[in-house]
Amino acid sequence: MKKLIMNVIKNSVILVALCCGLTSNLSAQDKADNSKKRPNIVIIVSDDHAYQAISAYGNKLMQTPNIDRIAKEGVLFTKGYVTNSICGPSRAVILTGKYSHKNGFKDNENSSFDGSQDSFIKQLKASCYQTAWIGKWHLETQPQGFDFWQILPGQGQYYNPDFYMMDGTKKQSDGYVSDVIEGVSENWLNNRDQDKPFCLVIGHKATHRTWIPDGQDMGKFDHVTFPLPANFYDEYKNREAAKVQDMSISKTMRMGYDLKVFDDVNEANKEGNIARMNQEQRQKFDSYYDPIAVDLKKRNLSGKELIEWKYQRYMRDYLSTAVSLDRNIGRTLDYLDKNDLTKNTIVIYLSDQGFYLGEHGWFDKRFIYEESFRTPMMMRYPGVIKPGTVSNDFVMNLDIAPTMLDAAGVVIPKDEQGQSMLPLLKDKKAKGREAMYYHYYENGEHSVSPHFGIRTKRYKLVRFYKRVSSWELYDLQKDPNEMNNMYGHKSYKKITEAMNIQLHKLIDQYDDQDAKKILMKE
Repeated sequence: MKKLIMNVIKNSVILVALCCGLTSNLSAQDKADNSKKRPNIVIIVSDDHAYQAISAYGNKLMQTPNIDRIAKEGVLFTKGYVTNSICGPSRAVILTGKYSHKNGFKDNENSSFDGSQDSFIKQLKASCYQTAWIGKWHLETQPQGFDFWQILPGQGQYYNPDFYMMDGTKKQSDGYVSDVIEGVSENWLNNRDQDKPFCLVIGHKATHRTWIPDGQDMGKFDHVTFPLPANFYDEYKNREAAKVQDMSISKTMRMGYDLKVFDDVNEANKEGNIARMNQEQRQKFDSYYDPIAVDLKKRNLSGKELIEWKYQRYMRDYLSTAVSLDRNIGRTLDYLDKNDLTKNTIVIYLSDQGFYLGEHGWFDKRFIYEESFRTPMMMRYPGVIKPGTVSNDFVMNLDIAPTMLDAAGVVIPKDEQGQSMLPLLKDKKAKGREAMYYHYYENGEHSVSPHFGIRTKRYKLVRFYKRVSSWELYDLQKDPNEMNNMYGHKSYKKITEAMNIQLHKLIDQYDDQDAKKILMKE
């Protein structure tokens, strides 16, 4: 028995040594070979970046060559979605592989992330990965489970951003936020333990409101007149929740805060992002935006002319902000190339959710409608994913955690609700989701009513509650812009019943007690 116990202990020590590469019994070559077998991981999470603004998805608004490169050298997910379209909750889902009602972070107004709970980062660290999160965190609490972190307070600032440091201090960094985040990320990569595989999450602030571009990118799209979306002047007929929202370009978007058109210098100085600029940065800002304000006053626009002017300014600022994002993603890819890391590193790019670029007359996100619910997502995994792959399977931000653990050879915890995407990419016969479940909780900013629902390949069923109590049903094949609510129409009675059954099934599957209680009152 004693001999058996000693053998078990010996084998366990060897297993740990092989996993971590930390024992002196392993040669340098053994460590290097072991590290190469387990892929490094880089996950790039942007903020509010619309798939409509990414050229890999066929848009003509702008070119995003570096983001596109990830898709060209890996897989482009054409049907990537989120479980809850809002910043903090989306990051909590990515970390935990669990829906908001399970990880506890439901909204940005009343939630804070319980860092003591399990996450794929903790699982990787326990499996001897070196881990880091740099940039936007937005989970209200201090990161746990990371070897290193350096995070923006809240939403962060575009110019000369502050960072919370691991020693409890707050530090200001000079420069434009996308450049700074990339610089910190490269510095961490330079100083990591090269005997360990690593997982680095790069959290970009861009393209979050208020869309202030880097000085070198200001005016990049001033020569372009962007076409209005077909439903820009949506009247929200038979869609009660859409009627009461407060996220329209016409009414909600502010001239100073959003569009940088101020009445005077003092008003501009009160805006936090502008006030923290240094002299050189402020000079570039003023020289670009001041003439725009002067020109607008001369025009004396009103009505639709003013609304459409606001739309053009919004688009130009938003896309110019995205230019820096794409450029810095290129820097990440170049770093991997130069340091011989490309062949053994998974790279994932996604946004924390989609965003409206004038569709329905809106900016922002939150709704289950496609532009918000759907997120850009692509992944490069050399040797596993064939370059140029296009996946039309339903995948979600919920799937990032189990996919990374699967790739690392780590057992996926049973309480994770996502699914590894790797079987879909390795086996053409693998079957993906038939339907996706969504639940948005916040009942404050932008006056969007909480709601839950499902999407199948053709249909979408939604239940709004609290602010508005109503149902919506969309036939996405006939109505891809989601303008015609068919709930209650006789011709869709059987489809509604079938969708309702699927909705209840997914609510049970994901154990959403909040949604179940609402439906029990029907």
